[in-house]
Amino acid sequence: MHKIPFVDLYKQYQEIKPEIDQAIREVIDSSEFILGKECELFEREFAKFCGVKYGVGVNSGLSALELGLRVLEIGQGDEVIVPVNSYIGSAMAVSVTGAKPVLVDCREDTFNIDTKKAEEAITSKTRAIMPVHLYGQIVDIERILSLAKKHNLLVIEDAAQAHGASFKRSLAGSFGALAAFSFYPGKNLGAYGDGGIVVTNKKTVAAKLRIMRNHGQTKKYQHVMLGWNNRLDNLQAAVLRVKLRKLAYWNAQRFTNAKLYNKYLARLPVITPRIFQYYGHIFHLYVIRTQRRNKLARYLQSRGITTNLHYPIPIHLQPAYKDLGYKRGSFPVTENLSKEILSLPMFPQLKESEIRYICKNIAEFYSGTY
Repeated sequence: MHKIPFVDLYKQYQEIKPEIDQAIREVIDSSEFILGKECELFEREFAKFCGVKYGVGVNSGLSALELGLRVLEIGQGDEVIVPVNSYIGSAMAVSVTGAKPVLVDCREDTFNIDTKKAEEAITSKTRAIMPVHLYGQIVDIERILSLAKKHNLLVIEDAAQAHGASFKRSLAGSFGALAAFSFYPGKNLGAYGDGGIVVTNKKTVAAKLRIMRNHGQTKKYQHVMLGWNNRLDNLQAAVLRVKLRKLAYWNAQRFTNAKLYNKYLARLPVITPRIFQYYGHIFHLYVIRTQRRNKLARYLQSRGITTNLHYPIPIHLQPAYKDLGYKRGSFPVTENLSKEILSLPMFPQLKESEIRYICKNIAEFYSGTY
């Protein structure tokens, strides 16, 4: 039986093994482990990749969002518009600042935030809107920016799944006041542990973030404000620098794989992701919809194919957010999607023969020949 993992990081490592091994060795030889030269170089290189001026490396995507909110002085008494169809970290980053996440349903065609419903959720307490470029596709960013201008709101991009995603040649991270990325190992640009970054065009924001992430200090033992220990370590930065040089190529491979999936699944009773004009979808995840999701997932697992669910329990139905007062039925689009979505294997090294094997088994499941 052919076995296909959901993500294959070992194959990725084999593709860049000499460069990775050398980068790790150089950091160990230098004994410069916290912040340091590799971190500084990566911050500049990733900011340039995104088309912005500054990058500030931190220890996770959640920290990037939290510090991004805090540096813009969002906190107690404020509200932030957040899509309910996202990883819970999007809302948690708002909550830990003392602000309130105001959840909004998504669109059925992109799974991204519904901008009409977002505008309806704006109140006198709303300070910002946090669009999430889910699965690697940019939100309706022109409409988001228009809303922000109309209502005097800050735009904070949650780009945790969108490294290199674009709209009309502008990349994720270049649209808002700032943007937060995650470098969790399975991301399109992933570290060998946790990591994250905030990117921005504002020099003062970047300067303050560097102080905030490092115990509130400008120099060793000179603490000018209360801060956090949220630094990106030099070893992860070195790994990310190597991978960044491959990112555009790997994203192109993901897009090719997505088109192959769409081709081989075209006549089957599943809904495949849509690819829109002007949008550079980088397919962090390839997510289909099917009313027989659970049975299909079990069948594929029995055939050696690992799938995943992103996300089976919407944020508003999580115990951690029962205090927000939402209930089942509050966000019907997201709730329906949560019962139907299935993420298929997606990584740059995935072969066409493997995609055919996956789609063949999906076809067999629906034909009943199994």
